[in-house]
Amino acid sequence: MKKIMLMAALAVSIGSNAQYQIGNKVADFSLKNVDGKMVSMSGMEKAQGIIVIFTCNHCPFSIAYEDRIIELHKKYEKKGYPVIAINPNDPVKSPEDSYDKMITRAAEKKFPFPYVYDETQEVAKRFGASRTPHVYIVKKEGSDFVLKYIGAIDNNTENAKKADKKFAEEALKDLLSGRNPQVSETKAIGCTIKWK
Repeated sequence: MKKIMLMAALAVSIGSNAQYQIGNKVADFSLKNVDGKMVSMSGMEKAQGIIVIFTCNHCPFSIAYEDRIIELHKKYEKKGYPVIAINPNDPVKSPEDSYDKMITRAAEKKFPFPYVYDETQEVAKRFGASRTPHVYIVKKEGSDFVLKYIGAIDNNTENAKKADKKFAEEALKDLLSGRNPQVSETKAIGCTIKWK
């Protein structure tokens, strides 16, 4: 009996540490936005899905992609896919990524989307995020959120105009056409997440 219980506990432990794969149901989260309010995927009732982007203040890659993230939100929120940007970095290791500095950055850039703080880093771990920026597109299927795309926004970290493969947009176009993304995984390029 002890052996069976130990194996069950181990299975739960392994399961809870597993990172999401394409086609997995994504657990909802509730994280504090820069306006002090809590934000969740389920709270976005009109959304057909969510563009979850792990990003931060200090990373040059994240900074280079800020305007592109704003454009993604502006273009796809009205089509049912808003952005939720999540800062997963430990502010002890990266002081520029503190909650107070998030508030400042969001105001400077006039972010039109929630910019929330993953203080415990549990959401980033669950998603399997490793870099900033790191994109996850989930589609609402009934009451579930199902992971459809993981990876990069596009293929040019330095210049949006020179990007000839817009991975996130192509995935969104496929989803809005009623099909799964033809390219569901790409390699995220960016700074490593600063873990506690």
